[in-house]
Amino acid sequence: MPTQAEKGAAFAALHTGQPFLIPNPWDAGSARVLEALGFEALATTSSGFAFTLGRADGGATLADVEAHVRALSAATRLPVSVDLENCYDDPAETIRRIADAGAVGGSIEDWNPAGGLYEPAEAAERVAAAAGAARSAGFPFVLTGRAENHIRGNPDLDDTIARLRAYARAGAGCLYAPGLRTVEEIRTVCEAVDRPVNVLATPSLSVAEIFTAGAQRISVGGRLTWVAASAMAAAAREMLDGSLSGLAASPPAF
Repeated sequence: MPTQAEKGAAFAALHTGQPFLIPNPWDAGSARVLEALGFEALATTSSGFAFTLGRADGGATLADVEAHVRALSAATRLPVSVDLENCYDDPAETIRRIADAGAVGGSIEDWNPAGGLYEPAEAAERVAAAAGAARSAGFPFVLTGRAENHIRGNPDLDDTIARLRAYARAGAGCLYAPGLRTVEEIRTVCEAVDRPVNVLATPSLSVAEIFTAGAQRISVGGRLTWVAASAMAAAAREMLDGSLSGLAASPPAF
């Protein structure tokens, strides 16, 4: 098993090389499957992990996430980055705790479920606090600054770019604006910032289109969780209708 420092160095290097896919497992088993398929890094999904707890997105506590990170980090040799939502009450302490749990990356978003989008200055201050803790981790730790405008009812591309630039100045090493839908939007964001950009996969675009637009990495959020859960629900509905043919699947290799 690589050391955490080795995982951190490998993850940081991915952000300076060829663009890469970073899928989002929802538990240790799915992480093992994705590793066996040949992916180079993993990122958690807040919605997918909350689903495993029987909760809605946003329902996992920091203690829950810590335990989740420990399980994933122990199950796979791959670097693990963590969806930390808004980094909870204390961004610096959150980064320290998930780094101690085995993560080599994490994201902080500018959305507060209790109050909506943070004002840009406050959001940048929170990113700066998280970035300070990331720099003090003792190994490479990639902090991703997220601008939530496009999935929170404010699809203002100029404001999104301004926020991302502020998060880069505050110390984020990667930037992310979930909800970009077109090649033109992705290209505009990528050309406007000086950090690697993560793009949330959308079924309407291909991997090649997103990478050609300038993305350094593509994540999928909770989509793999919903693919798996939908397949389970479809097979279960067939059982209720009297058919067991939907149970023919075999366990994937890991």
